[in-house]
Amino acid sequence: MRLRQSVKTNSSVNRVSMEGKYPSEWSVNWQRLLAEVDRFEGTCRGLRVSSEVIPQDLRNELAQQFAFRDGMGSAEVIDRVESLLQKFNTHVTHPRYFGLFNPSVRPICVAADAMAALYNPQLATWSHAPAACELERFTLRALAERIGLELESLVCNFTSGGAEANLSATLVAMAHRFPDSCEMGIGSVRPRIYLTSESHHSFVKIAKMTGMGRQAIQEVPVDGALKMDVHALEQMVHQDRAAGLSPMMVIGTAGTTAAGVVDALPALASVCKEQQLWFHVDAAWGGSAGLSPRLKHVLDGIAAADSVTWDAHKWLFVPMGAGMFFCRHREAVQRAFATQASYMPSQVSCEAEDPYQMTTQWSRRMIGLKVFMAIAELGWEKLAALIDHQTAMGDALRVKLEQSGWIIKNQSELPVVCFTHPKIQRGERTTQQILQMIYARGSVWISDVTLGGKERVLRACITSYATESEDLDCLIDEIEAALVG
Repeated sequence: MRLRQSVKTNSSVNRVSMEGKYPSEWSVNWQRLLAEVDRFEGTCRGLRVSSEVIPQDLRNELAQQFAFRDGMGSAEVIDRVESLLQKFNTHVTHPRYFGLFNPSVRPICVAADAMAALYNPQLATWSHAPAACELERFTLRALAERIGLELESLVCNFTSGGAEANLSATLVAMAHRFPDSCEMGIGSVRPRIYLTSESHHSFVKIAKMTGMGRQAIQEVPVDGALKMDVHALEQMVHQDRAAGLSPMMVIGTAGTTAAGVVDALPALASVCKEQQLWFHVDAAWGGSAGLSPRLKHVLDGIAAADSVTWDAHKWLFVPMGAGMFFCRHREAVQRAFATQASYMPSQVSCEAEDPYQMTTQWSRRMIGLKVFMAIAELGWEKLAALIDHQTAMGDALRVKLEQSGWIIKNQSELPVVCFTHPKIQRGERTTQQILQMIYARGSVWISDVTLGGKERVLRACITSYATESEDLDCLIDEIEAALVG
């Protein structure tokens, strides 16, 4: 009875408010925004992929359009901002953007972010957002199960991105390896983190932020395929222990940023178990390969990890940011993050964990809704089909490049292609000269990268599920034109 009265009262309020000018104005705005969302994917190809802009020119335009002295109508604000975003952006959702891991976004994810903003659930405590907390938990556990992680002791949460997830892994590893550090600090302890030149550089920042210092980072050599040299790792661990250092964790990467390399995860897991080291797998991009029956084998060994990073906003077709952290050591997570504050609501039950007690964050928006809705709309089979399509486009690009006289420089089953040309190798053209011409034309976007600290090569990644063969042809045409100069 009480619920019916509440609904009736809210309906009355809504009827009264809908008679005012504000809702009427916004009903028009929402219709226009919905129309833009609906047509954007189809019209995106007509935009320049990259924008040539001088910082001061853009700053001047902002100052002229938005003086903030007087307010302006919401429709005008939306129009002006939309114009700026279309004109002065690198369009990472463009099917001819072959750059960093920024995917085309499913329209349902735009709706999800709008709903998260509308209801604005506060995910610090379970009691304030039961539906949001349980929806995120359901999503994370479903994804964890797909890549073979054990669910019984699993702790998982959404993060702002892979850097935060990697930070979480490092803090929990410290709490596990050096329990007293949570109260006393690291003091005279000299931890060691083992990674390669191909690992994500967020760990350099993490070493500085945690007070371990950059000297805590121990770079392990790579083999000819740019994978961590497991034998070299074992030797370095023994040498560091003999020198009085404290080996703490090993970072295995599943899909390196530069070349899509997947380290020998089973071998690394074996070393970590033998040497009692925390084994973290940074699968920020490559984790999604586990959703494809064709690619799942790439992640063999990930189930043995103590912790895993996986970014939904890299290869699950959702907008930034949506990182994910998975860990199988609940006590270490609690030791690292748990705290007490009298102003926080009491925990509902032992089965309903408060997120602020188990994560680096305190207040947090509902990051996971867009991931949940993307999976719910597509289902596992269609999701895998999109991943497989991008992988097929990567394979096709390798063939097209080789047929055009380019040289493939990386070995990966994932859709990132590193390549060069005899003219570049002879010094007749540089990768930067080629990129400058490509960016000036604005039809495609690629990058360059140094592999193994040695050769500078061009890099193209299939980041959009909308990329088709004709887009690959356009890329070949553009790099061929830039090579000639």
